[in-house]
Amino acid sequence: MTYRLRLVISIVVLVACLRTAVPAAEKTPARLLTTSTPSGELAGWKSFLEDPKAKTGDVWRLGPDGVLACKGKPNGYLYTEKSYTDFTLTLEWRTPEGQKPGRGGILVRMTGPHKIWPKSLEAQLNAGDEGDFWGLDGYRLSGPSDRMKVIETSPFGRLTNVRKAVAAVKAPGQWNRYEVIARGQTVVLKINGQEVNRATGCDVVAGPICLTAEGDEIHFRNVAIVSPE
Repeated sequence: MTYRLRLVISIVVLVACLRTAVPAAEKTPARLLTTSTPSGELAGWKSFLEDPKAKTGDVWRLGPDGVLACKGKPNGYLYTEKSYTDFTLTLEWRTPEGQKPGRGGILVRMTGPHKIWPKSLEAQLNAGDEGDFWGLDGYRLSGPSDRMKVIETSPFGRLTNVRKAVAAVKAPGQWNRYEVIARGQTVVLKINGQEVNRATGCDVVAGPICLTAEGDEIHFRNVAIVSPE
């Protein structure tokens, strides 16, 4: 084999490797719910609860099967110790079998003081409204005019709502898969693999990811994130 032929073969192999290479962060999403302490504290997470005397374990419990059960009361949220701007968040949620679907949500790009409810973009989980966007306490976003409304004053500050385009949830008691894809000013919501909403003109800020407790029991599992941050 001549030197020139060996060189050509080496270049071809290198190009093929570069084409198939995928950054490690894209190959393996980081699991966000892994271990908990006997008191109910979760590794990598903290909690804010409306009742200052309440503890994380009073509301949230991570079972040995990896299911995070949220009792729903008192109101509040779990939030990641790490902040994220651009990311793909995936998780599964369900209403416990035999219970009436209630309220819940996922807050992303949260900034400002902890309170009910902080400035953030909410991916809604309320029964019947799964897939809606809410910009809380002045968080900016936009969407199609026929599905968008703005409430200038409320107990939770300025609110912007972009309703989902389609419904894609399963019957109560079944697991649903949520994907929250944030890229710059655009955030996309998918439920069970189907795009249900897309917001544009979003505030691009780094903030924790939060799972809310809003008075009703709700379960989560397989919470994972892919992010360059």
